[in-house]
Amino acid sequence: QVQLVESGGGLVQPGGSLRLSCAASGFTFNNVAMSWYRQAPGKGREFVAFISSAGGATNYLDSVKGRFTISRDNAKNTVYLQMNSLKPEDTAVYYCYAYAIDYWGQGTQVTVSS
Repeated sequence: QVQLVESGGGLVQPGGSLRLSCAASGFTFNNVAMSWYRQAPGKGREFVAFISSAGGATNYLDSVKGRFTISRDNAKNTVYLQMNSLKPEDTAVYYCYAYAIDYWGQGTQVTVSS
């Protein structure tokens, strides 16, 4: 069956870095564009970053441009989100999303706090 399993979240100090991973299975990963979204406490789910199926096109939320990088390894069926210069306002549950099959992962918590 289809699965998206996020990992890599945790507690980090402001200015720190984390790398999130989303391992996909149960569908043809290299045919599907992917995104990362996030949801902070008491707020709606927010788009963070997009990558096309072959990885040639990306797009970002303005507030993360220059700090976050989305990438994918189609040989490993995995999409990544490298997050640098983290800020407290980046605290949220981060989800990966597969467009063509409209499927969400279960999320991974990122907390940025001193």
